[in-house]
Order: sequence, then C-alpha cells, then structure tokens
Amino acid sequence: MRKTTTEGVSFITAVVLVTVAFLWLLLPYYGAILWAVILAILFRPLYRRLFHRFGGRANLAAGLSLLACICIVVIPGSIVLGSLAQEATSLYQRIDTREFDVSSILQQVYDALPTFVVHGLQSLGIGDLSEIQSSLTSFMGQLAQAFAARAVIIGQGTLQFVVSLGVMLYLLFFLFRDGHSLALAIRRASPLKDRYTDQIFAKFASVVRATVKGNVIIAIIQGTIGGVMFWLIGIEAALLWGVLMALLSLLPAVGAALVWGPVAAFLLLSGEYGKGLALLAVGTLVISMVDNLLRPQLVGKDLRLPDYVILISTVGGISLFGINGFVIGPLIAALFVAVWSLFSDDQTIY
Repeated sequence: MRKTTTEGVSFITAVVLVTVAFLWLLLPYYGAILWAVILAILFRPLYRRLFHRFGGRANLAAGLSLLACICIVVIPGSIVLGSLAQEATSLYQRIDTREFDVSSILQQVYDALPTFVVHGLQSLGIGDLSEIQSSLTSFMGQLAQAFAARAVIIGQGTLQFVVSLGVMLYLLFFLFRDGHSLALAIRRASPLKDRYTDQIFAKFASVVRATVKGNVIIAIIQGTIGGVMFWLIGIEAALLWGVLMALLSLLPAVGAALVWGPVAAFLLLSGEYGKGLALLAVGTLVISMVDNLLRPQLVGKDLRLPDYVILISTVGGISLFGINGFVIGPLIAALFVAVWSLFSDDQTIY
C-alpha cells in the first residue's frame, strides 16, 4: 500500500514538473500560441464548411482556412502597422524638433479659458503652466516614441516577429486540421468530470469569440470613424490617433472619448467652433453610439459579465500581459465565474 502511494505521488510530481517545464519552454512564444488558438476558434466555422465542401480533405480545408486568415488578418494588419510606424516616427521627430509645439498649444488653450476657470486654477496652485507644459511635452514625445518603436519593430520584420508569426501560422494550420482530435485528447486526459471539462471548453470558446470578435470589430469601427474625422478636420497624425482610439475602445465605459473628447474641447476653446462642434457631434452621436449599440450584441450576449468586471479584468490583463491582456483578462474572469458557478452548483446538490 505504501509503495503504491509513493509511486502515485512520484508520478503526479513528475507530471507536474514536466508540464511546468514544457510551459516554461513555450513562454517566449505564448503570444503566438494564444493568437493561433484565437484564430482557430474564430475561423473554425469556415474550416468546417470547407472540410465538407471538399469531401473531408482536411489538409486542403486547413490550408485554405490559413490562407483566409493571412488575407483577412495578417496582411491588412501589416499594412496598418507599417503606416503607423511612419506616422508615429514623423510625429516624434516633429515634437523633438519643436515643429509641433505642445507648449504653445497648451498656452493657447489656457488663454482661451474663461476668467473664473483661470482663477480657479490659480487658487489650486496650477496657474503657472511651465511645469505642465514640460511634463506634457515629455509625455507626448514618449508616447510617439513608444508607438514608433513598437510599430517599427513589427514593420521592419525583425527576426523575433518573423519567428513568432511563423510559429503562429504553422500552429494554426494544425489546429484547424487536428483541433477536434486535440480537444478530445484533452477531454480524456482531464481529471475533471466530462461535463465540467465541456462547460469550461464552451466558456473558453465563447469568451474568445466575444472579446475578440466583438471588441475588435467595435475597436476597428470606432478607430476608423475617429481617425477619418480627425483627418477631415486637419488634426495631426490622424492615423496614430485613430489607432489610439481603437485601443482605448477596448475598455468598456471609457473608450475612445479619452481621445476625441479633449480634442473637441481644445478646438472649441481655440475658437474653431465648426470643427469642434463637428467632432463633438460625431463623437457623441456616432462613435459612442457604435459602442452602446454593438457592444451588448457582440460582447454582452456571449460574455455575460458585468461591465465593471470586464473593465477591471481588461485593465488588469493589459497591465500584466500587454495588448494580449484584452483577451487574457476577461478570459480569466469568465473562467473564474464559470468554475465557481460549477462549484456552487455541486455544493447545492450535496
């Protein structure tokens, strides 16, 4: 009996250690693996249709599905990143050479403020703009430099990016072709009950579809509308601000208004009432309405988490995992709720 117990504990220990070592080995490319899994889930319906269309030829269906992912996701994304790299680099150079003077813009806004607002700022000890101007200029320069550095790294096709992209596409092909059998193997190996494993798998897939399909569609729409509007009214680096609005729109209840709101206020305070009112109208009636109308349909239906949980988990995920966190954060939150719901149901039964 003792020998059997020792052997069992030793085997479980070996399984845990080998699993941890394998996960550690995959850690440098966790982003590539994550997006391969995400794309496999999102494009799975296409693979199934192609699989049946071509009489069960899995390799052909997987290859065509992979080609569709490249055409729909990879190529457009690379084009946008290349353009973003050029625009961010140009903006950073203009800020660095004082051609784009943030200080003068801030002074112009300050001069346009009503007298009671100026007195209120002075009473708070922020009547002197020198420190604010210096901090804002430094922040703008760092922001543009960070965008430029990130975008240039991807746009120039560094070795790390090329390898990660290759890993993602290579794995994606096999996830298309062998995804069903892989899921069955995981289900058999899982120490949980079959119904628990099935529900966790279903929740994982629904969260991925909700966060990526829903949030990305909303982000693209809002960023595109905002960027085009900025370009129409002559705002510098419209593409850069459009991308920033798209990224911020991933945060529910906050969103793109953090960009277009201050710009609209600056235009109004600067006396450019036509442009300011136009941007305010588009931001309020179009950009915000896109979020209010589409998010409950594309995200809320599948995710079924309160807005505050989505917001906190998204912000926490981004702070820990970078841009991948907008998927990982809500995914962890949704799985947390799903697992505890199963646990609560079992406790009620017993």
